[in-house]
Amino acid sequence: MFYGWKLVAGLFLILAFSSGLGFYNHAVLIQSLASTGRYSIEVASSAVSVFFVVSGVAGLGIAPLLERCDVRWIIVPGALLAAFGLWCVGSISEIWELYAVYALFGLGFSASGLLPATTLISRWFVVHRARALSIASTGLSVGGMLITPLSAYWVGNLEFSQAASIQALLYILGVIPVTLWLLRSSPADLGLMPDGAAWQETPVGFGGVPFAVAVRDPFFVWFNLAYVCLMSSQVGAIAHQYGLITQRLPEHWVAIALTVLPLASVVGRLAGGFLLERIPVQGFTLVMMFAQALSLGILSLSETTAGVFLGLAMLGVTVGNLLMLQPLIIAARYGLLNYSRLFSWANLFSVLGVAAGPGLLGWLFGHFGSYEIPFMVAAGLAGLAGLTFCLCLRPRLEHERLGD
Repeated sequence: MFYGWKLVAGLFLILAFSSGLGFYNHAVLIQSLASTGRYSIEVASSAVSVFFVVSGVAGLGIAPLLERCDVRWIIVPGALLAAFGLWCVGSISEIWELYAVYALFGLGFSASGLLPATTLISRWFVVHRARALSIASTGLSVGGMLITPLSAYWVGNLEFSQAASIQALLYILGVIPVTLWLLRSSPADLGLMPDGAAWQETPVGFGGVPFAVAVRDPFFVWFNLAYVCLMSSQVGAIAHQYGLITQRLPEHWVAIALTVLPLASVVGRLAGGFLLERIPVQGFTLVMMFAQALSLGILSLSETTAGVFLGLAMLGVTVGNLLMLQPLIIAARYGLLNYSRLFSWANLFSVLGVAAGPGLLGWLFGHFGSYEIPFMVAAGLAGLAGLTFCLCLRPRLEHERLGD
């Protein structure tokens, strides 16, 4: 078996632990910090914004290191720093300490999460890149479904400081051993080529466009603007799905409804990974963007159980695929030469949307008193993302030079 698939399995586990204890764990941490009486919900929520902004900005510095250093010596310190931040969360009491700890947490999360994972998969796979990325990134959803509930159980049954310490230890045990055991920076480290190709073969996409040329490409600009709108819409809707579900559905349907989106995300991502080996990636991306707009429109207007379930399932399928499509498109268009630097900038733009979305929908809910207008605005943002993406869909000819 090609060693790259063992690497994919390792990245699946790493992303499960980093997302389960990092990305999805914030809802648990916010409520836990507020329950201590030391912080309000507003202050705790603002610390999460600090986490995402720092993780996005940190990627700009981590990306050049990924081009020069063994990836293991980036992920391991990142995991240690993230675990240290988690451990500190349980014992701090001042607002400045909260922001400082979340900044450290965000820095460590950036170095041990999606940026190095997508960089590695882009190096190890060309032909089967979509399939490999779909499998590895499914760890994100699995972490949210399996590890975050464990975190919530510990917080509910132990002292907060004890629960935070256990979470920190789990971050270390879930990320570092797998990193040292399975991850390697490139196929050449083991005398291999991407996808297990023979040395005399030259895979398409090996090499690439220089960073200075790629960032002047209008496609790169419009693509990133589309993802700002898209992630604001997507993450805002995810953050407020519980509120919409409890407002629209009977109590006995709430727990079941909360599982629809993550399950649809897993199924949609895996199906998309295999499908993308047969269809154009940009056309599929456009379909997913408008499908997200449609799903949010359904959630905005539907008052029935079936309608809410349909909207959540459609949203889950688009969420699972659109997160995966961003690195695929960047790697396919610009190659691997400066992929990590380009993706770090794209990720920073996405983080702007991630940070803005929940607050925007929350403000709209506070103003209108229901979720109809907030989710319709989210649908509009997703539609705007699709229209923006249309601006950069012209085919690129073989002889075209990006710098011209």
